[in-house]
Amino acid sequence: MAKETKEPKESFSLGKYLEKAKSYLGNTEKSNELLDSADKKSAKNRTHLEGVWEPLQLLFGMFRSYAKKEYTEIPTRSILAIIAAILYFVTPIDVIPDILFGLGFADDAAVIAFTVKQIQDDLEKYKLWSEKQTITIEPEQQEEPNESEKL
Repeated sequence: MAKETKEPKESFSLGKYLEKAKSYLGNTEKSNELLDSADKKSAKNRTHLEGVWEPLQLLFGMFRSYAKKEYTEIPTRSILAIIAAILYFVTPIDVIPDILFGLGFADDAAVIAFTVKQIQDDLEKYKLWSEKQTITIEPEQQEEPNESEKL
């Protein structure tokens, strides 16, 4: 008798999120909606994201700058990884559902950490670029008004 073989179950991967991420490239409105959802979810759950808060905000910032076409010096594979990680983050039903207190964000944190590690060089370049954008120029020292200007 022939042994019946079952097809292996598809193992979890970010593949479906990477595929979906492609639809965000060049779509500013859709990208902004995703970022708004991600911002709200992260703010609401900051205590659960303590270990990955800063890297997560960096991913958001890089994607936001890319979507606005302010920062485009990023390989497509890296921006797709960022979008896929954000999509995974905003999805409430993933490997560990977010409603499970204490555990629900463990998988999200792992995906964020994995993504950050994969694109570390690109994130460093973005951080340098971002820091240059936020340099503020000190206002010129104003002289005391003379007596006629005080009136």
